[in-house]
Amino acid sequence: MASSRQFKLAKESELRVEVGPDMPLRIRLLSGTAEIFGTELPPSNWLSISPRSKIAVFTWNGATIELDGISEVEYVADETPMVSYVNVHAILDARRAQAKASHSSNVDSPQGPRVIVVGPTDSGKSSLCKMLLSWACKQGWKPTYVDLDIGQGYITIPGCIAATPVEMPIDAVEGIPLEMPIVYFYGHTSPTANGDLYKVFVKELARTLERQFSGNAEARAAGMVINTMGWVEGLGYELLLNAIDTFNCDVVLVLGQEKLCSMLKEVLKTKPKVDVVKLHKSGGIVMRNQKVRQKARSLKIREYFYGPINDLSPHSNIVNFSDISVYRIGGGPQAPRSALPIGAEPVADPTRVVAININRDLLHLVLAVSYAKEPDQIISRLAFNFVVIQLYDPSSLSDEHVIVLSVDPQQQQDTSPLLLLEGRGGFIEDRMGVMVLADLGVSNVAGYIYVTDIDVVRKKITYLAPCPGELPSKLLIVGTLTWLEG
Repeated sequence: MASSRQFKLAKESELRVEVGPDMPLRIRLLSGTAEIFGTELPPSNWLSISPRSKIAVFTWNGATIELDGISEVEYVADETPMVSYVNVHAILDARRAQAKASHSSNVDSPQGPRVIVVGPTDSGKSSLCKMLLSWACKQGWKPTYVDLDIGQGYITIPGCIAATPVEMPIDAVEGIPLEMPIVYFYGHTSPTANGDLYKVFVKELARTLERQFSGNAEARAAGMVINTMGWVEGLGYELLLNAIDTFNCDVVLVLGQEKLCSMLKEVLKTKPKVDVVKLHKSGGIVMRNQKVRQKARSLKIREYFYGPINDLSPHSNIVNFSDISVYRIGGGPQAPRSALPIGAEPVADPTRVVAININRDLLHLVLAVSYAKEPDQIISRLAFNFVVIQLYDPSSLSDEHVIVLSVDPQQQQDTSPLLLLEGRGGFIEDRMGVMVLADLGVSNVAGYIYVTDIDVVRKKITYLAPCPGELPSKLLIVGTLTWLEG
């Protein structure tokens, strides 16, 4: 559908729109109030919706919406689950207030809600997460968003387990605002590749958040909202139970499946402080086949390098094989049979770091740049993340929590510190110095590069990076995450 058109929405109804793959769509609010996944539309201003987006414009009290551009599907729905969703928000908000009233970040004091949203694929998990986060932000809270969905990667890119505080309603175009992300590069879009490693990263992420909450009563009271994978059987179900236990979740929201809800209630009945709540999924959910999912992953990786609205300019770089080392996490026997008890079999170590040869097998793969300086630090090395950056005068520093990133600490003003920005991309390079404010997140990677060419004869590798400059580390991590730029 093309040309400008208007829709008058009655209270508690929504306009559902599916944008085509080639042309963006513009939308604006003419009268009343309306929101997209919990974030209010500004009055009168045009908002550009990216191609392939599926959105629902909901109004509590009535609104008039104008669309301009081409869409594949657009219709008004009067039956939505929004009332039940906002009722959940009200209960969560009350729990946050109770936790805040305790004025404590002690582990034994009341904590804010730890909500995990579960359900099969295409049940609306990520949409519900965005609503709960945005509504909480409108009430003045700063909840933590945890993304365990390695298949899609809503915080950074697919193949990652990540978390970030959310301080404002989520932008309908740019998505999750990245302030201080914690990112672990799993490297695959399915947990079957290394389920034990997935558990390791989930456990490490939970530990990191617990450390942050123990010193931040506000963050502890705000709690967390956890998005999960759509695989809810077999290994997927096992990892789901592991996540509920590891993050000490006290609210489990089940979307779109009676069987899963019944199973969780049965297995969690011994934990009286855990509430399992079944919610109806929205009728506007669009079922996606494998090809559509793969395209969504590709677009998410492209967004990392080029930005959500093509506002970034990545750069192509060339390095010698000898300038980098590439490692894979997992694989190889833990010990030879001769070193094991009689009858015992060697077991693959899910966290073993194995060096791999640089060859054309790396072509079109996305590699993570590790913070580690040595291979044995790739798993254990946790470095301060990045975000708040400003120039400073080294002679004026007095805060013991400030971390100076510099090639040579003896010549801070003469060197070129280098930092890779997660999520929005880019290396920051400056001749004066770089200051990163305290209390930032931890991560096992600094960012990502994309391999565009391998010259085996000249032993050179060409890669795409967010910005020009040397990599923060020569140690790269490879998984099975591929991307065909186009």
